[in-house]
Amino acid sequence: MNLPSRSARATSVGTPAPLTKSEFDWISRFLFERAGISLNNSKQALVMGRLDKRLRFRKLNNYSDYFKLLGAPGYEDETTMAIDLLTTNETYFFRENKHFDFLSRQVFPLHKEARPFRIWSAASSSGEEAYSIAMCAAEFFPAGNWEVLGTDISTRVVDKAKRALYPLAASEKIPRAMLRKYCLKGRDEYTDFLLIDKALRAKVNFRVANLNQHLPDLGMFDVIFLRNVMIYFSHDTKQKLIQRLVELLRPGGYFMISHSETLNGLDTPLIALSPSIYQYTQTQPGPR
Repeated sequence: MNLPSRSARATSVGTPAPLTKSEFDWISRFLFERAGISLNNSKQALVMGRLDKRLRFRKLNNYSDYFKLLGAPGYEDETTMAIDLLTTNETYFFRENKHFDFLSRQVFPLHKEARPFRIWSAASSSGEEAYSIAMCAAEFFPAGNWEVLGTDISTRVVDKAKRALYPLAASEKIPRAMLRKYCLKGRDEYTDFLLIDKALRAKVNFRVANLNQHLPDLGMFDVIFLRNVMIYFSHDTKQKLIQRLVELLRPGGYFMISHSETLNGLDTPLIALSPSIYQYTQTQPGPR
């Protein structure tokens, strides 16, 4: 992509000039091509706020000069960091609790096979969704015949998920019995934090993955969570994404999206069981 040129610059290093319309258009195209995320014009202030510190760190006084680094050889870490910063990662434990009730009451009881029951939190952010799923699975499968995988495009939040350390205030949505059983309250300098229990952490794996690019070998899943991510994607990006993910869903498996999202208008082999909960209807055996 051609980078925008600047006719005006900030007068001093450390005070970046405001983001111009052409610069915003450039980073919007860049983010769409790399992550499938669409930025509308209302996000211009968000881009400035999240990248301002990177310009200051690089001692650059305009966004065009910073954008020249993105995708350039030798600046792979900077490119990853910029994508991380521009990816919204808002989540909390047991968000949209209906899905966790559905797992425990209607999905887990149907699993009669010897193989582990596998759930994928495909946009896991900092891990709260994946650990919420894990708590439900641990309650139903006490023998540990289950696995949870969490993936996210952001290395920063994946690292946070692996640490499994959260502010104590984050515990508000966790059922009290599960909180006592699967979370440890910090002491001394960690007084205001909780840590997910080691045994539960051992059943949850996290990996960096870009859902809009070729996926690594992740195996097959019984349930896929893809919540609060498609709102940033175009129709064509959603269509390709669903096709890519359904290939990793076992026939009869479940696909869950946010209550604020819909698959209406998309060509998929998924049937709606209730708002935001779908089932894969393929009858031919898929890869195992």
